[in-house]
Amino acid sequence: MIDKLEASYNIDKTRIYANGMSNGGGMAFVLSCTMSDRIAAVGMVSAGLDPGWSWCTDHRPVPVIAFHGTADPICPYNGGAPKLGGGTFPNVPGFMANWSRRNRCGPNPTESAVAADVTRLKYADCADDAGVVFYTIKGEGHQWPGGKPILAKFLVGPYSRSIDATRQMWAFFREHRLTTK
Repeated sequence: MIDKLEASYNIDKTRIYANGMSNGGGMAFVLSCTMSDRIAAVGMVSAGLDPGWSWCTDHRPVPVIAFHGTADPICPYNGGAPKLGGGTFPNVPGFMANWSRRNRCGPNPTESAVAADVTRLKYADCADDAGVVFYTIKGEGHQWPGGKPILAKFLVGPYSRSIDATRQMWAFFREHRLTTK
């Protein structure tokens, strides 16, 4: 698809981003592992993540911004099986710490409160300026923070307006271009 868009339109090849929610967030992760030479940065919300990293063979550090609620019944924050069944998910904070190691970030992330129910963990001093930023939304379910709530709250859990994931993600993307060597 990227090749088709490049052939048909005048796009900036250094500003191709992937983002998604749930399985779409998992897809963004896969793209970071298989197309790191084409994807400048990725964003994930309530991502359905693969528990392993061994197949992730692309070594270019890929900047990532992620958002995840602590009350997500579909992709549990602390890992394990979802309430609706189907697979096992990794612990999200641990997964993000692994991403920081992939990007060769410094060992001590900075934690800051963004709102009463939102904390930001920022890994700095990463290789190629490939930062890792992880927002935890206390009490939020499988929702897009600041977007429109999913109607089936009884299935996906509560919703938070304390942070706008779309705005934060776009600001993050604007800071990252694909560098060519």
